Amino acid sequence: MAEHAPRRQPTLDEVAERAGVSRSVASRALNNAPHVSRAKREAVERAVRQLGYVPNPSARALATRQTGAAALVVSGEDPSIFADPFFAQVIVGASTALEEADLHLMLCLAASDRGRKRVAELFRSKGADGVMLMALREGDPLAGVAQEAEMPVVFGGRPVGSAPRWYVDVDNVGGAREATEYLVSCGRTRVAAICGRLDTEAGRARYRGYRDALLAAGLDPLPPQEGDFTEPSGAAAMAVLLAHHPEVDGVFAANDNMAAGALRTLRSAGRAVPADIAVVGFDDLTVAQVADPPLTTVHQPITALGREMARMLVTVIHGHDPSPLILPTRLVIRSSA
Repeated sequence: MAEHAPRRQPTLDEVAERAGVSRSVASRALNNAPHVSRAKREAVERAVRQLGYVPNPSARALATRQTGAAALVVSGEDPSIFADPFFAQVIVGASTALEEADLHLMLCLAASDRGRKRVAELFRSKGADGVMLMALREGDPLAGVAQEAEMPVVFGGRPVGSAPRWYVDVDNVGGAREATEYLVSCGRTRVAAICGRLDTEAGRARYRGYRDALLAAGLDPLPPQEGDFTEPSGAAAMAVLLAHHPEVDGVFAANDNMAAGALRTLRSAGRAVPADIAVVGFDDLTVAQVADPPLTTVHQPITALGREMARMLVTVIHGHDPSPLILPTRLVIRSSA
C-alpha cells in the first residue's frame, strides 16, 4: 500500500492571512513583542490553533535575539547633518540614556536611495534592539518601513499626518505662538514667518502657531516664506520678504539658523534690528547667543529630546507601552526683539 505524503506545515504567511494581519504583525505576536494590540494578538493565536502552525525554534531564537545596540536613524539629504548643532545635542542626550541602559548607540543616515535601503535592511534583519527615527518628511518611505518593523521604533517628532504609537516631540505650536505673541506685544503689526520645510511636521506646526497668534490679535498672517532650516535659506527668504513686503516690521523664523540668515540679509539691506524689524528664532542654539544682535528665540530642550527618546525606546524594549511625550518650550528674550 502506498505511503501517505507527509502533511505540509503551514507557513507564517498563511497564519497572517488567516488572522487578517501583516506578516510582521503575526511574527511580533508569536514572539510576544509588546507592540501588538490585544485584538491582533488574539487573532494570530486563533489562526495558529486553527492551522496547527508550529514556529521554527531557530527562527524564533533569531527573531528574539538582542544585539545590545539601539540605532538613531536620521532621514536627510546632507551627510553632514550629524555635525549640525541640533543633532549633536540630540546625540548627546540619546547616548547618555542608552549608556545607562548598557546599550550602544548606532548612527544611521538615510541620505540616498542606497542609504534608505541599508536602513530598511536594518529593520528587516533586526540589526538593533530598537530604533529612534528622526527628520521624516511627508511621504518618506521609511515611515512605512517603520510601521512594519519587527522591532520597537520611537519617533523623534511626529511624522506629517500621523501619530505613531511612540514618539517624543516639543511643543512646536505653542512655542511659535509665544514667539509671535511677543512680537505683537512689542507693537509689531506686519509680522512675517520664515518657516521650515512644509513637508515636515515641525515646519507646519511652527507656521500654525505663528498664524494662530496673529489671527487671535486681529492681524493678517502673511503667506509662509519657506526655508530648509539652514542659514542660507533664511537669508534668501528674508530677501524675498523685503522685496515683496517692504513694510514688514517683525519676523518669526522657525529656527535659529534661518534667523541668523535673516539678520545677515537685513544688515546688508541697511535695516536696523530691532529698531526697523524685530527678529525671533526657534531652538536656542549657540548661534542665537553669538548673533549680531543676539537672538530672542524659543528654547527647546534638545538634549532632553534625545534623552527622552532613548529612555522611551528602552522602556518599550523592556516590554512596556509608554505614552507619547511632548516637551515644553520657553521664550528667551535677547536683543533682536
